[in-house]
Amino acid sequence: MRDAVISMAIESWRFGRVFGRLLLKLDAGEQTRYKSQFRWFIKKVEEALEQADLRIVNVEGHPFDPGMAATPLNIEEFDSKDALMVDQMIEPIIMGKEGLVKSGTVTLRKVIL
Repeated sequence: MRDAVISMAIESWRFGRVFGRLLLKLDAGEQTRYKSQFRWFIKKVEEALEQADLRIVNVEGHPFDPGMAATPLNIEEFDSKDALMVDQMIEPIIMGKEGLVKSGTVTLRKVIL
């Protein structure tokens, strides 16, 4: 059952990313209406995860650390001396009471100083 909840949480998260991009294409009035419905949906997903003692961790915009619970898809594009940041999460990190439940997948970008 827990695996089913995790799978649904990941797919809901992916759907949310697509839906968020779609909202940007709507006019302001429609955006407001659908954003409210979307926030309600996300709240329900988070409540279901909480009941299963799980939570989604989003590390977008955070400095990349090799010990991070996420696999970088494009790490080979960078030099070992580059300062890196998580550009986009492809799959979220799922944490439970005991710690890591499922590692995420990310893309990175170089930090311009």
